Amino acid sequence: MGVLTTKKISSTKQHLICVLLIIFLSVISYSFKDIIGYRVVALILLLAVSISAILFDILPVIVTALLSALLLNFFFIPPTLTLHIDTAEDILMFAMYFVIALINGVLTYKIRQFEIKKTNEIENEKTIALYNTILNSLSHELRTPISAIIGAIDTITDKNTKLSSENKIELYSEIELASNRLNRQVENLLSMSRLEAKTIKPIYDWFDIDELIFSVLKENEKDATNHIITYIPEEDLPLVKIDGGLLETMLHNLIHNALQHTPSGTTIAVTATCKNNVLTIVVADNGIGFPKNTKQHVFNKFYKLNTKNTGGTGLGLSIVKGFTEALNGTIELKNVKPKGAKFTVTIPVEISSIKVLENE
Repeated sequence: MGVLTTKKISSTKQHLICVLLIIFLSVISYSFKDIIGYRVVALILLLAVSISAILFDILPVIVTALLSALLLNFFFIPPTLTLHIDTAEDILMFAMYFVIALINGVLTYKIRQFEIKKTNEIENEKTIALYNTILNSLSHELRTPISAIIGAIDTITDKNTKLSSENKIELYSEIELASNRLNRQVENLLSMSRLEAKTIKPIYDWFDIDELIFSVLKENEKDATNHIITYIPEEDLPLVKIDGGLLETMLHNLIHNALQHTPSGTTIAVTATCKNNVLTIVVADNGIGFPKNTKQHVFNKFYKLNTKNTGGTGLGLSIVKGFTEALNGTIELKNVKPKGAKFTVTIPVEISSIKVLENE
């Protein structure tokens, strides 16, 4: 009940809907009054009051209770078409109906208000927890590259420090790595904010998947000095119509996640196939894999495995999942034997035969 709100429905419309609902049910019931009897009609109208209380504000609910009581008396309780009631039993039934309708309507409305208040409190608690998580993550993930950049620049510009050309090249390399890391974190935060705001609208164009993958691998070269990344292009892989920017971000986060959470010497294998207008991209590794009890949480925002490697904000995989769904695709995580993990992304795409014709 707490999820049903009427903020977008004006008070006038609420009153109108309530009145029309009671009149509609009364007309239908009147057609079958000889079959179902007026006591059953009372239950039907009481149900309408309950529904109104679940959906609408308190005043329309009271109007619904009053109107339903009047219609029940006038059209259904003998003698009909009059407000007079003959028997004491019917008088008691009418009085009980009216009281129960009011109490039921008010109590249901109050329960709904309490649930809404409770839901808002829970959402506020979640928001505070989310902000704390963001601040804790960013305090390390953003401060570290910024400190590295500032330190390297201070060393280069310090007139009292004599640096060789090799030292300067190393410092410039450190600045570049830190800048890329900083840029990656900012891009992930922006991507997550777009997902949260539901403003992701894919821009489709024709892309060569091989070229796109090689571009992502090149971006990760410097982070992959202790790993082996392989990609063997499939023959006759067609051009596909897709949002290249979203796909690049997804691939980058999958590969970066593998680099960050697998031991040195791990091989990361990327494959891409396209069959029956479905693009399938697999990123697999022979690392340590994922514990069974964590696989269902890895795509959650800010979720990080409890490992020695504490880096990252826990946004990468949630962004991959969000972007995949924005492209009407799916992503699946499996552990592979004897060890390692495999992410499989499948996306429906439109394909072109241009590349195939050129190869012929």
